[in-house]
Amino acid sequence: MNPRNRRQTVTTVFDGRTHHVALCRGEQDGLPVFGWGEAPSTLLTRSQLRAVGLRPNGQDPVALLVFRHVKPYARETTAELFSVELAAAYRPPTPAQLTALDRAMEARRTCVDCAGIQDYCVPTSTRQCWTCFDLDQADRTGVAA
Repeated sequence: MNPRNRRQTVTTVFDGRTHHVALCRGEQDGLPVFGWGEAPSTLLTRSQLRAVGLRPNGQDPVALLVFRHVKPYARETTAELFSVELAAAYRPPTPAQLTALDRAMEARRTCVDCAGIQDYCVPTSTRQCWTCFDLDQADRTGVAA
């Protein structure tokens, strides 16, 4: 549980239904701070909630999860932990939202030169499909494609 023998304190975390007694690293902004793998199983991050089909439902975070990455440039990451008991079911998007997303993706796949809709998103730097980009580069350099 405590592989590095770091100093931990006993804290009580209320998850909406019950009070859990757990060991934490301390407090930050009035919230208990847990390390990787140390948080109670009834507390999940936003992405973990989304993976099980839930959303925070407007609740404030109950605790914080602090961990370090293996990569040296990513120092310390903090994630908010939410109660599973207070979370609500994920709301599926409305038909209007799905239509808007389809139009946005079609705009990302449309070439500005030939107005063709590609199977891939065109680069945002040129907004051209690869065929139009190659022709444009050939015209600029004077080399036949």
